[in-house]
Amino acid sequence: MSVSRTELEDRKEGKNLYSYQKGAINKIFKAFEESPDDYHLLYQLPTGGGKTVIFSEIVRQYLKHHQKKVLVMTHRIELCKQTSNMLTEFGVVNKVIDSKADLSDQGNYSCFVAMVETLNNRLNDDKLDISDIGLVIIDEAHYNSFTKLFKFFSQSFILGVTATPLSSSIELPMTDNYDELIVGESIESLIENGFLARAEMFTYNVGLTSLVVGANGDYTVKSSEDLYTDNDMLTKLLQAYEERSKGKKTLIFNNGINTSLHVYDTFRRAGYPIAHLDNTNTKKERALILKWFKKTPDAILTSVSILTTGFDEPTVESIILNRATKSLTLYYQMIGRGSRILKNKKTFTVVDLGNNFHRFGPWGDDLDWQRIFKSPNYYLDSILSDEDLESNFRYEMPDELRAEFAKSKNVYFDIQKTYVDSIRNGESSKVVLERSIEHHAKICIENSEDVYDALALAKMLGDDIDFRIQRYTKCISKSTFNFVEWLKGDYRKKLNAYLRANFDTVFEEIHGYAPED
Repeated sequence: MSVSRTELEDRKEGKNLYSYQKGAINKIFKAFEESPDDYHLLYQLPTGGGKTVIFSEIVRQYLKHHQKKVLVMTHRIELCKQTSNMLTEFGVVNKVIDSKADLSDQGNYSCFVAMVETLNNRLNDDKLDISDIGLVIIDEAHYNSFTKLFKFFSQSFILGVTATPLSSSIELPMTDNYDELIVGESIESLIENGFLARAEMFTYNVGLTSLVVGANGDYTVKSSEDLYTDNDMLTKLLQAYEERSKGKKTLIFNNGINTSLHVYDTFRRAGYPIAHLDNTNTKKERALILKWFKKTPDAILTSVSILTTGFDEPTVESIILNRATKSLTLYYQMIGRGSRILKNKKTFTVVDLGNNFHRFGPWGDDLDWQRIFKSPNYYLDSILSDEDLESNFRYEMPDELRAEFAKSKNVYFDIQKTYVDSIRNGESSKVVLERSIEHHAKICIENSEDVYDALALAKMLGDDIDFRIQRYTKCISKSTFNFVEWLKGDYRKKLNAYLRANFDTVFEEIHGYAPED
């Protein structure tokens, strides 16, 4: 099996541990020595901080000083193999327990690596002797699938490791299954010390109130697909890519296979090198796609959540979140795929098309993990709803469009404030759109030589017009689809009519002289 330069660098790091990794290991062993045999300890460290390196060294040291065995659990086959390889690099002989494993020689091993479902089946069939397991390590411990196995290890020390100590299920908080949390190095500290790349985040406001939250607490695939396969959203995605990520090796995360396929078609038609990957691809197809992605400098890979864990490609320069999520863990996992450093890579780009930045704050923000661990509901309840988030939005023109209106000092118009002021003054709400049209007309005329220039600029204001109409319909609490669509069309007609009727007058007011014939 060939080993990449990056993997060799990783393994070198593992054998020459960094000071923060040594410190973590000392803290974990101290807890191990001072606690009862059945203690459950949770360790948090950001993606890219070397969790596998740390627990591989823990296994090595544990086996050296104790007469008991170790079991490492993962939730995916890729992680299983990666973990086994890393343990081998640390000199730990281990056996992978997968669906094809022959357990007749299990007595020859002191360390096992297993997928949770396979292990559950083997234990229920009484095929694996676990009487001598003293230490159980759980990778990606925030997944709840592991908790059903705890009953088999009532006398074992359990060490869970995760980047985000927040359970994947609101019904099963991690504090119910772990006695203590040790918080590792922060993302900011890892960036400052050159272990992770810094994220440069760009967010595009998206209306998400059509999304439905499912039983698992996150947005349903169906409602996400309806929104993100819409032509307007696909156009917004392509524009965002061209503005922020063009020419960079890019990962696009979607919530649903159909969305990813639409993204693939959209980018391919635009002439960009793109591939699609989901969990229906065979191992061979996946390997070929990932090989192509690795060697192609400006490659784009669109996928569903398959690449959020167990995938490391340091050459990734841009992450696009073409989805919304209510999962802090998923938010951190997706962005973390771009955080690996290289000699010529100190930063990476994140484009957010799901209001996730507004929901969770910047990646690497100073989160109080102890409080989140102890009181997850307090944290979850503090997350703003989509309606609250969107009420705080203001439309920002893309840089390219803003350049077309360079002579205008202010291109923003506050619909909500204008509405409140009009109601206080006893005016009809209709004056809000009239004043908005006057403002749009003014910025078009400010940047035009004649009425035809102004009409051309007005055509470019589609997104701003739609944003203002959406904000207006929320103010008047009337937002049926047909009414909103009618308003958008009516607004455009009235803006064009206003420009034709008033161009000369407004031009002279702005410049102090009449336009040339």
